[in-house]
Amino acid sequence: MSKLQDTSPAGGWEEPRATALLVLADGTVLEGFGLGATGTSSGEVCFNTAMTGYQEILTDPSYAGQIITFTFPHIGNVGTNDEDIETVNMAASAEIRGIVLHADVTEPSNYRASRHFDVWLRNRGIVGLAGLDTRALTALIREKGMPNAVIAHEPKGVFDIPALKAKAAALPSMAGLDLVPMVTSSQRYGWNETSWKWNEGYGELASPKHHVVAIDYGVKRNILRLLADRGCKVTVVPATTTADEILGLAPDGVFLSNGPGDPAATGEYSVPVIRALLDRKIPTFGICLGHQMLALAVGAKTEKMHQGHHGANHPVKDFTTGKVEIVSMNHGFAVDRNSLPANAEETHVSLFDGSNCGIALKDRPAFSVQHHPEAAPGPQDSHYLFDRFVEMIEKHKAA
Repeated sequence: MSKLQDTSPAGGWEEPRATALLVLADGTVLEGFGLGATGTSSGEVCFNTAMTGYQEILTDPSYAGQIITFTFPHIGNVGTNDEDIETVNMAASAEIRGIVLHADVTEPSNYRASRHFDVWLRNRGIVGLAGLDTRALTALIREKGMPNAVIAHEPKGVFDIPALKAKAAALPSMAGLDLVPMVTSSQRYGWNETSWKWNEGYGELASPKHHVVAIDYGVKRNILRLLADRGCKVTVVPATTTADEILGLAPDGVFLSNGPGDPAATGEYSVPVIRALLDRKIPTFGICLGHQMLALAVGAKTEKMHQGHHGANHPVKDFTTGKVEIVSMNHGFAVDRNSLPANAEETHVSLFDGSNCGIALKDRPAFSVQHHPEAAPGPQDSHYLFDRFVEMIEKHKAA
């Protein structure tokens, strides 16, 4: 673990040597103490304001290509377990590129813990850094935007800083990157696992009522569980599945999943598929990247955000109910509301910055939201959206 140790000769004291660095693209070098995997990794640095659920956050495929700075200082204190994993594609490379923490990781203090957080990070190949002033780093991101960076962990504290600076400066922008191939499934599979219950674990859907095809751009497990809770047998298909292949599965509804990267880049191959499905008027529901894909499919545009939204405490207003919900968010791109066509109605908006957080089509049974209503982690205020999707399916089947 990243304990500070006296490395000075007997009789003297000197500052312990840093064993991890975060080197930003502008040449800024931030020192800390390493945990997790050794070596170097690179990506875009964002900050997450959630106070719980770090394991779900670190296994969310939507974070592919990013280094996460946690604003909450105590991360890792409840250890890790085998149940709070959100990625389905276990064969994929580590979703995130690294983590930055304020406090050192303590021994786990939770009855569900099966291994130490540091061990879990090493096993997943995630490079970590602790001992940083994460408030200062967060303030920097809020002022200048999400920077590219290289994170390095070397137990002896020996670094080639000029080489790390050069590597950080040469990293490509997240804009224009299609990261979905890193996290999507390689083949079709079925899903019938239902939500976790106290002292019972996860259940199994026994009598499905509807069939939903989920296009996997980096889908989270709890999304699939909440669909199964509502009687939906789910068939998950890779992101490059054609419209004809999806229609051949005879879905009652189509789900567009969350995922990483620039939606415009993923839209090159996904938008034509979604348009074909919309033309058949199949009930469609999108979350996060799926929201952006639906918007692109009807002619809207997306844009890169300055600092993005990452956390479990974001206020969003649902115009269809007039209610304000506290939700989980994880996105660095947003739908440009000014580009929405006449047949797309804005249904949700962020009360932090006024950005678009949801749309519904007036001429098709389709809607989507930018936030994460599955609440893994985060509040459960938006679970009703899954009910809304199922009601749409039932109405369509009845007609």
